[in-house]
Amino acid sequence: MAEEIKGASNNERLLAAARSDNEDLLLEVFEEGGFDINCHDGLGNTPLHNAVSHGSTDVLEHILSHEQCDVDPQNRLDKSTPLHLAVKIEHVALRRHIVESLLEAGADTRIKDKHGETPLHLLPPEETDIRGLIRKAQAQESVSRDDIASDDEGGSVGSGSGSEES
Repeated sequence: MAEEIKGASNNERLLAAARSDNEDLLLEVFEEGGFDINCHDGLGNTPLHNAVSHGSTDVLEHILSHEQCDVDPQNRLDKSTPLHLAVKIEHVALRRHIVESLLEAGADTRIKDKHGETPLHLLPPEETDIRGLIRKAQAQESVSRDDIASDDEGGSVGSGSGSEES
């Protein structure tokens, strides 16, 4: 399959690998180098957007594990992040797998799309399992933000030791 798009740049090949869940092509591009993991197509979709929207689970983990991967890029069309796209996946098990992967990689649950909606707003109300995962991630983000704010103030307050009062 790599021969079909041989004349393409490595960025184009990376986008194509993510769309088609072609792990061999993705690994070939990774090995060759000369690509931007956060490259985007004309609509602003990155390889991560493509992997999520096409349910490309084989390449998803490779993309997320890349050191330079931005987990929260917003596309041009709807200002959607990969997490916005993931919560819209119809297949329940696939949706859960991809949402979990994005949250584990540090996806920001607070980002709003062009309609002012966060991924939580887009999740079907009956999806209590994934709603719980997102709420847990939000709680962890809140704790992390508090730690960062405390670190900026200097001193030992908010050191994360758990001995300080809230």
